[in-house]
Amino acid sequence: MEILRTYPKVKKCPNSYVLAVNDTLNVLSGKWKLPIIASLMYGNKRFKDIQQHIAKITPRMLSKELKDLEMNGVVARKIHDTRPVLIEYELTDSGKTITKVLDSMVEWGLSHRKLTIDQ
Repeated sequence: MEILRTYPKVKKCPNSYVLAVNDTLNVLSGKWKLPIIASLMYGNKRFKDIQQHIAKITPRMLSKELKDLEMNGVVARKIHDTRPVLIEYELTDSGKTITKVLDSMVEWGLSHRKLTIDQ
């Protein structure tokens, strides 16, 4: 509270803002979730296709992360009634809105890489 008196222009962060950031981190946290989403941004994919796009992810970890993303409503699992059965993963409507965040992250990452390499 002392900081607020010392710096009158400092605004108090609303609780809802912090909760929203925590919700986002709970859904997207971890090493693999954003790469999985990035892979699915370019269309539906089978498990093996996703695994091939993401270097060093194990099948067990991919399966776990896909289940988490499905549980959080970001990814949907689509089962086609064919022989053999075809299972595809796709972004939900909510998952597709994350692409704006990823695009911003890519833009920042490219800019940051350029600044740090040029130094």
